Amino acid sequence: MSAGLILQGVHTHIGRYHILQGVDLVAPEGETTMLLGRNGAGKTTALRTIMGLWRASQGAVMLDGAPIAALHASAIARAGVAYVPETMAVFSDLSVKENLVLAARDGPLDDVRIEWIFGFFPALRKFWLSRAGTLSGGQKQMLSIARAIVEPRRLLLIDEPTKGLAPAIIGALIDCLKEIKRTGVTILLVEQNFRVAQEVGDHVRVMDGGRIIHQGAMAALAADSALQSRLLGLSLDAHQ
Repeated sequence: MSAGLILQGVHTHIGRYHILQGVDLVAPEGETTMLLGRNGAGKTTALRTIMGLWRASQGAVMLDGAPIAALHASAIARAGVAYVPETMAVFSDLSVKENLVLAARDGPLDDVRIEWIFGFFPALRKFWLSRAGTLSGGQKQMLSIARAIVEPRRLLLIDEPTKGLAPAIIGALIDCLKEIKRTGVTILLVEQNFRVAQEVGDHVRVMDGGRIIHQGAMAALAADSALQSRLLGLSLDAHQ
């Protein structure tokens, strides 16, 4: 098991706030690592720091052994990293197709890959030429994820993709994440829906106060209600 993504002693300051306070994290290559924690623990800041949207003030971020902490977000994206923010961040005035064309850095859209994406999110085919701003929240989330996977990526950073989605769409998203993992992509996923965490997560890292306070197998955490309560203040069983 090789490390696709490594953070060593990462600190991030935003203004006068010291958000990440020495994060040590490993996300093994080709597997899905869940990043869990209470609100305000620093999970989104961790993803944005990896993506280069916020600059680490101290520490190392390594992707497949290469340092990326000093790179701009555009260079990190060119290195094969894609970020799906909680806010979805689609271009509302552009069509679904145009959103995906913009996300395809390596050239024209690959028709085979687009059909593969439609298999998970058929609504995108239906609204292919519609303005993204007219889509429902769930459909915008589908589009945001599709933008991230429109081309093969080495690392996907995904922030709460199931927030506000209907159960049927969550099921499609679970299938999509499992299939993406089968292609060898490393995934770091922030998620509050523990059914999703259990179904797609290989590993879990729990954050609190800007630090990683627990690392282990997702299955082990899912099977230990006392540990869930201690780390997260809740039981996964209550979120089935």
